Amino acid sequence: MRLHDVRLVGTAAAAMLAATVAGAPAAEARQGQVQGQAQQQAQAQECTPPPLPSQVVDVTLTDSGNTMRLTVKPAKVKAGQVSLLARNTGTFAHEAVVLPLAQGQTVGRRPIGSDSRASETGSVGEASKNCGKGEGEGIAPGSAGWTTLTLRPGKYEVICNFPGHYAAGMRAELDVTG
Repeated sequence: MRLHDVRLVGTAAAAMLAATVAGAPAAEARQGQVQGQAQQQAQAQECTPPPLPSQVVDVTLTDSGNTMRLTVKPAKVKAGQVSLLARNTGTFAHEAVVLPLAQGQTVGRRPIGSDSRASETGSVGEASKNCGKGEGEGIAPGSAGWTTLTLRPGKYEVICNFPGHYAAGMRAELDVTG
């Protein structure tokens, strides 16, 4: 190999290494997509939720590029029976887990474990079953999941707790009034 060829190969290798390293933060934010590829990239499925009892909170789960987001509407409901209807408008599987916020605690401040997830200790319920009620393996893109809970007055954090999703921004506050 001539010296010119060696330089070209070395330059190409350095460029490939730089591109790989530059993509590392985005890869870390999507760490949760590695586990269960079939689960995370499940086929979209037509899903018509049944009529839900009581107050309904619409939860939108989405991801686009390097952005992940979870929104709740309305963000304030009355105490008692509350139904969550979680619709996945993103490209990856998601879930909606409801966790109480301690007095003085704010959304997005939960510690992240070595598994890239927040602790679900104290969870009052979740919508994570694909086109179904309650707990499951995740809501596929284009699908929905739902649950009905009895919530006391206070502040709650609704999160997607797939690895890396909470840290990437999938969280919102739900206020429950007396």
